[in-house]
Amino acid sequence: MKRKLLAWLVPRFIYCIHMFLRYTIRWDFIGERYQVGCTPYILSFWHARILMMPHAYHGWDGSMLISEHKDGAYIADAVELMGLHSSRGSSSQGGARAFLKMIRLARDGHSLGITPDGPKGPAEVVQLGTVQLAKKSGLPLRAVCYASKRHWRAKSWDRFYVPLPFTRGVFVIGEPVYALEHDDETLKLFQKAMDEVQEKADHYFN
Repeated sequence: MKRKLLAWLVPRFIYCIHMFLRYTIRWDFIGERYQVGCTPYILSFWHARILMMPHAYHGWDGSMLISEHKDGAYIADAVELMGLHSSRGSSSQGGARAFLKMIRLARDGHSLGITPDGPKGPAEVVQLGTVQLAKKSGLPLRAVCYASKRHWRAKSWDRFYVPLPFTRGVFVIGEPVYALEHDDETLKLFQKAMDEVQEKADHYFN
């Protein structure tokens, strides 16, 4: 009974926090914003910065890859409340099944969403699965990061990032980047794309 109650409460609590921060922060956008019907791509953002991502992708027709871990279930249900779909799986659980589902979605013309350092890290380091997904799907990676003038960071492995209300925030959206022939070169290319948008976002208010 307690588990069922938590499964109902936690996603709604996350949703309420998201909506509160969405409307109490003045958000700027740098780069091309998402538009319904745009050319599909792989939306890529660090695990620590998932909380506000649905704000920039309202009406998104893609699917986000979210861990099958218990915490992932809370996140998946929360993003569903925000109107975003998810595919459950990770490098440690349900990975092959989720990977195949994501490839099918890409071939049907949908965008994909991933946290390239999730679900266990190391934090802010792109993993090989991201390269494999890009190659198999044929979609470019598009790095996105948000930051706020005032924020709080958790003591979790990813130092989860929570913007504080009544401040200013920014989303930085990078250009599409396609996978190269060699995996190691693609890893460096994707890591650079992720690092660049994060640096721009984190220094936007300096």
